[in-house]
Amino acid sequence: MRPIVNPWVGYTKEYNCFGCCPSNPMGVRMRFYWDGEKIVSVWRANPNFVSWIDTLHGGIQATLLDEICGWVVFYQLQTSGVTAKMEMRYRKPVSTLWPYVQLNAQLVEQRRNIAIVHGEILSPDGMCCAECTCTYFLYTGEKAREMGYEPATLGEEDVTLEEAIALLGI
Repeated sequence: MRPIVNPWVGYTKEYNCFGCCPSNPMGVRMRFYWDGEKIVSVWRANPNFVSWIDTLHGGIQATLLDEICGWVVFYQLQTSGVTAKMEMRYRKPVSTLWPYVQLNAQLVEQRRNIAIVHGEILSPDGMCCAECTCTYFLYTGEKAREMGYEPATLGEEDVTLEEAIALLGI
């Protein structure tokens, strides 16, 4: 996998995305990787994101999935857009005691200015705990740049899933 360089880090002081800004103290601080077919992220919950005892809040799960699916638009489609619709399916509880979860997102279809993206949250043993289908309205290149879009690029070095997990401090 290759790390996706977050183009907004250091770009503007207004950048404070709840999903991907590494310096947002209240955010989920996601990092993303490209494996040649899909966007991958590994993420570790903290106690602030609990709903029921030791269970990740469903709204946080939806946030994580919307964010990683959005990065399919940013990196793979090289534009930006807005979520028009998100269909969630919660299959199994996500434990906040797990050392990490893996998230995957993949482009399913693109028709002109509409993209359909599938995302999933996997337990450490690979069980699908939640999945979604997101529909994005894509901006034109000109509109994306007006909205602050910067092209996402890949980092120089390949990393393994284990190395990405180690970056979580586990």
